[in-house]
Amino acid sequence: MAQPPGIHARRAALRLLDAVLRRGETLDIAFAAATKDVRKFEDKALARAIASESLRWLVDLDALIDSATKKPLPGDAKARMVLRLMLAQWLRLDTPPHAVVATGLDLLSGGPRRLAHGVFSTLTKQEARLPDAPTLPADVAARWGERAPAIAAGLAEPPPLDLTLRDPEQTTHWANQLSADSLMPGHLRLPRGGNVEKLPGFAEGAWWVQDLAASLPARLLGPGEGRHALDLCAAPGGKSLQLAAQGWQVTSLDISKRRLELLRANLKRTGLKAGIVRADALTWEPKHSFDAILLDAPCTATGTARRHPDVLHRIGPRQIDEMAELQSALIERAQGWLKPGGTLVYATCSLEREEGEDQAAKIILATDAMRADQLPEGIVPTRKGWLRTDPGMLADQGGLDGFFIGRWKADQASASA
Repeated sequence: MAQPPGIHARRAALRLLDAVLRRGETLDIAFAAATKDVRKFEDKALARAIASESLRWLVDLDALIDSATKKPLPGDAKARMVLRLMLAQWLRLDTPPHAVVATGLDLLSGGPRRLAHGVFSTLTKQEARLPDAPTLPADVAARWGERAPAIAAGLAEPPPLDLTLRDPEQTTHWANQLSADSLMPGHLRLPRGGNVEKLPGFAEGAWWVQDLAASLPARLLGPGEGRHALDLCAAPGGKSLQLAAQGWQVTSLDISKRRLELLRANLKRTGLKAGIVRADALTWEPKHSFDAILLDAPCTATGTARRHPDVLHRIGPRQIDEMAELQSALIERAQGWLKPGGTLVYATCSLEREEGEDQAAKIILATDAMRADQLPEGIVPTRKGWLRTDPGMLADQGGLDGFFIGRWKADQASASA
């Protein structure tokens, strides 16, 4: 029997959802295996979109499913997993119900197939709807406290596509070429979707993909003027590219061979230069000190929930504590590698206080408070001179990822031990 068109993408989406919710994998790690039998770029993108929207709205989708069943389905029941995908397609991706049924029910057999059909039919007849913003899992909402409603509102849609330009003076040129908006020099914002590698400027390395918030740590180090900068935990390299474009002599250190290959490819494409070191930052010893160190530390990445909604369901106290311990160790080492008067920027793409403000409090250098004119319009530092962004900010312009960023100066007389 011929399979309905699009069934491979739906099977891949189901594998992605299972990998995240049952095995605790990230969408990125699970993607290659889940889509191995999906050939077209568009179908791979569809599989990811279905899984992502299912995860983004998981609490609300489950509430709809439970409203249409006599007894709650187990959380890991295949019928519930498939219904999540079906409802996400109908309510979030505007797939007609008959097309959802044609591809969704083929993922099930026997009794679960009839059950899923009945639940989906009931909800379509009721013209079920989702709220304006996704409901956060209870533990996530508790962690984020009073910030949670605004953050949730910022998670309602996947993010636009942000680009960082190699030459900020070309902002107007590339904005015209790509029909893009710009929120500050060197930044472009385009609608999401499409193949990035086919956009004008990609092949010649005029820009790279980087969320606006992710571009701020390197921007805060300013022009390099030939001085030495260490990008600690550098791969896949967006911030190394920025530093090199700003005129720094960059040492890019990371432990991951695979991610460093991405950095090498990006350096080749853009024509920028950086010295690459593969090493463990917890044991590596530099041969000289640095004028600037950028520590974009490994973290839970909960600030990237707009594009990676799996973090809403994978991250808890254990993962936060593990990352915080690693961050503390990295900070302790990095502080001692600065030249007198050197600058340290610490950043994480996390919304967790343990990975941001609590880490900043451990830094023994003097805070170098950033100014509002160094940041996008509408983004201001905290009273302590640090920066905290979240997906609810700049909502009218498309939002941005959640980051914590701080900047510190070593004493002019001697580097901190």
